[in-house]
Amino acid sequence: MEPVHVRCPLCLRDHAFVIPVYSCPCGAPTALRAVRGAPATTVTQRVWADFWVTARCDVCGREDQWPQPELGCPCGTVLRVPVRTEPPARPGTEPEPDPGTAPGPATADGPPAHIPLPRTAPRPRPPFQPLPIRTARDAVTVAGLYLGWLGFHGVAQPIERPVSRIDLRAEGALAQVETSTCPTGVRDIECLWLNALSESVSGIFFSLAGYEDAATRRADLVSMPLFAMDLTGTPQPVNAAAEKLLSAGA
Repeated sequence: MEPVHVRCPLCLRDHAFVIPVYSCPCGAPTALRAVRGAPATTVTQRVWADFWVTARCDVCGREDQWPQPELGCPCGTVLRVPVRTEPPARPGTEPEPDPGTAPGPATADGPPAHIPLPRTAPRPRPPFQPLPIRTARDAVTVAGLYLGWLGFHGVAQPIERPVSRIDLRAEGALAQVETSTCPTGVRDIECLWLNALSESVSGIFFSLAGYEDAATRRADLVSMPLFAMDLTGTPQPVNAAAEKLLSAGA
């Protein structure tokens, strides 16, 4: 890929940035394309729902979500590189018809009308794209991305971790991320459950070291989803509530 020239709007440094190339399930490389001439934007507050960008494979036409390209400037600014979400049109080709429409009968005044067809099933989620976990901050980042992937909107991390130990908030959910080397105990499960109950939302727990048996039993009693994470950055469901959330989404 040809490097993209990105200028930091704060310190005016110029950077040569190569946008990552991802692999579509069809096997073709899918590269996000920068918007030439568009300035990079600074990331001042992280909203994990904005971390993803939808792009279509120009080989099979499949649409998937990929991480929004970002660049860290030495001045400390995080820059978001604007990208196009549509592949360039190839000569002699026309856009594929919307699968939700079908051609209707021709009319005397123009081309055939289009009659929308009912959608029989929601579009499945694309595979979750894990990020390696090297620090506690990475673990919170992965949990935030995972919540957004599950379908929770407005996922955000508080500027400072409050006394309640809530690490992430979203529409309809509170999440705690335990990064210690000790398995999560009953007290942590109960604290998150009480905080979520007071706000009439769901509590979701992520842990790097797993859970004590008593903690898992208590989570089952209150139907709290438990996820375990490893250093590869792929959360795994631990109990039935987590399995149900993974299957149905938010």
